[in-house]
Amino acid sequence: MANIIAAIQNTVPISLFNRGQAGKIFEEVRHVSATVVMKNNTAECVLLSPEEYVRLIDEVNDARLLTIASERMAGFNPDTLVSQDEVDREFGFTAEELNDIDVDIE
Repeated sequence: MANIIAAIQNTVPISLFNRGQAGKIFEEVRHVSATVVMKNNTAECVLLSPEEYVRLIDEVNDARLLTIASERMAGFNPDTLVSQDEVDREFGFTAEELNDIDVDIE
């Protein structure tokens, strides 16, 4: 929320880009994480630092995953659970085979 407020409070007229001050503007964006570019007294775009952009995208993705998990949990029925032993027996897995597998979870 603080970043939204910062973006609203940090505005820059597009004419500064035309005057060769882009470097100064980009340096400012790195410090405040977001700046609104104004054109004809209207917000034209929002400049974000790469770190802020990645943080926001990660936050959106986390929210999407939480929504999916919540929807799945709403239909959860513990009576339908299948134990790991049952899965292993059904598919013919052994503990030794499973121990030899490397799994990376992100």
